[in-house]
Formats: sequence, C-alpha cells, structure tokens
Amino acid sequence: MALGAVAEPPVRRRGSDYAQLSRRISQAGLLERRPGWYVTRIVLTLGAFVAGWVAVFLLGDSWWQLPLAALMAVATTQVAFLGHDAGHRQMFRRRGPSELVGLLAGNVAVGISYGWWVDKHNRHHANPNHEDEDPDVGAGALVWTPEQALETRGFGRWMAQRQAYFFFPMLLLEGLNLHVASIRAIVGREDGKYAVPMRHRAVEAALLVAHTAAYVALLLAVMSPVKALLFAVVHQALWGLYMGCAFAPNHKGMPMPTAEDELDFLRKQVLTSRNVRGSRLVDTTLGGLNYQIEHHLFPNMPRANLRRAQPIVRAYCVEQGIPYAETGLVESYRQALGHLHEVGRPLRG
Repeated sequence: MALGAVAEPPVRRRGSDYAQLSRRISQAGLLERRPGWYVTRIVLTLGAFVAGWVAVFLLGDSWWQLPLAALMAVATTQVAFLGHDAGHRQMFRRRGPSELVGLLAGNVAVGISYGWWVDKHNRHHANPNHEDEDPDVGAGALVWTPEQALETRGFGRWMAQRQAYFFFPMLLLEGLNLHVASIRAIVGREDGKYAVPMRHRAVEAALLVAHTAAYVALLLAVMSPVKALLFAVVHQALWGLYMGCAFAPNHKGMPMPTAEDELDFLRKQVLTSRNVRGSRLVDTTLGGLNYQIEHHLFPNMPRANLRRAQPIVRAYCVEQGIPYAETGLVESYRQALGHLHEVGRPLRG
C-alpha cells in the first residue's frame, strides 16, 4: 500500500509535533514505571506457566496431555509477552534487570534467543513496514509487495499467488521458525564475524541448550515417545499460531514507506501501525500489542499505561490531521489477508 494514498498531513511545526505529544504523555505520568502492576503480572503469568508444567508431570502418560499442550501454548505466549516488555525496558529503566528478565523469559522459559529478538525488533521499530529496513517485511516465506512477488520463482511463486489462504496454516510453523532463527543468530557468521550482535552470546547458547534438554527430558520422562512428540507438535504449533495472530494485526496491510517518503518520527510510526479495539480481555490476550500506535510512539511505556495513553494520542492525531487506524480484531485480519492477496495479483494475472 503506497503512502501516496494517505491524506497529506499539515506540514507546519512538523519537527516539533512528536515533542509536543511527548510532553502531554509525560505530564499525564504515563511514562512512569508500574512496578506493582508488573510484579502482579509476573507472578500470575509465571505461576500459571510453572503450574502447567507441574500438571504435565503429574498427568503422566495420558492422551489428556494434548489439551494441556494447547493450554501451555497460551501460557508460553504470555511469558513471551513479558520478554517483549523487558526488551523495551518497560519494567525497569536499567539494562541489567531488563536483560535478566528477558533471558529468563526468552531463553529459559520459551526457548528463543533474547539478544536476537531485541536486535531484530529494534530494527523493526526504527523503520516499521519499510521494505529495505524492517526485517518483518523482508521477502521470505511470505511476500509483502508486488515487487517481492515478481522476484519469486518456482514453488515460492506458486505460494505467493495463494499466500493469503496459507497465512494462518503457515503460522503453525512459526514456533519452529523462531527456534531455528535463534540458533542461527547465535552461531551464524558473515565475513568472519557474528552476523547478529549479542551481548551475552555464550550465556544465551547455554540457556537454549538447557531449555531444550529440560523440555525433551521432561516429556520423555512422563509419557511415551509418541505422546511426547505429539505434545511437542501441538505445543509448538499453537504457540507459533498464537504469536503470529498477536503480531499480524499490527502492521500488515498498512502503508509501506519507501526511501522517497520523507516522514518525521510521529508520522512514520502512526501511519504504518494499526490499533485493535477491544476490552481488557483483548489487552491481556494480545499482550497490549493492540495499542500498536501508542507502543510504537513510546516503546518504553509500561503496558498497563497504553490504554490510558490512547485517547491522548488519538486526539492529538486528529489535531494534526494524521490518519489514526483502529479496527476490530476480525477486521484487522481481513485487512492483513486482503493485502497479502493483493500483493499476489500480478502473478495471478
């Protein structure tokens, strides 16, 4: 989707627009840390996560482990949301405690590299939906622009024509993809140097090995190899699906700026992001990512403050004449799938 289709915003005071909004947010106290809220959230989330694994151990060699694997996929995603918040320093101002929580949530509990994710996610935040700068919209299993679609060959081209239909089934493999990408980030080299910068590479590698060993050992200790394999398949597939469904509404189908588009920080973040309406249940289910506009404008804002920041940000965008995208969850998926389908149109033609 070209940015040229968006209504031209006012150009006056463009350099100071974000500063004015930031002052309003700061004056409302919405950048202050919420230690009490996060202590409660961490205790409840990790409590459910640990209780789930205790249930796996106690249940033993039973086919009821498969429904439990689905519940563990939910618990695992909620822990991953804590790692996301830690990566943005929403919990603590200092790097040390943030990294500790991130390593425990990412490498130990979930089994993905915290350092790799932070590097990738920071590049996404710096240039959301930018084809050349945002790693989340680079050509891969899916393509995000007609130009990427036209560059596909063979099976990739066949997939690009039909990718909207395969989007949700492909998310079942996202969990596996995250694990593989984490390993590649830790060991991968380019020109004699590590390809992905990482502060604690050796520690992260050891924690991932420990996670994998403990995961396999626990499953094989309490159930037959067949049930253990099926548990892992259900758990990892549904975790990947949940993660994909939480992140897909945020930018897919929104404008994709190019090098020719000159946007200030405020417009770059707002125009490329989409909010999802809903109750506090939606907030919990999506880990606060339904306030994607507010999160991109203020990445270190505690998750609990995003709901309170939304009316301030939305009103300010109205003042500045900046389109503010907000829709329901189902509609957000429809728009994302519509974009994927439209991208493949040149191939179908």
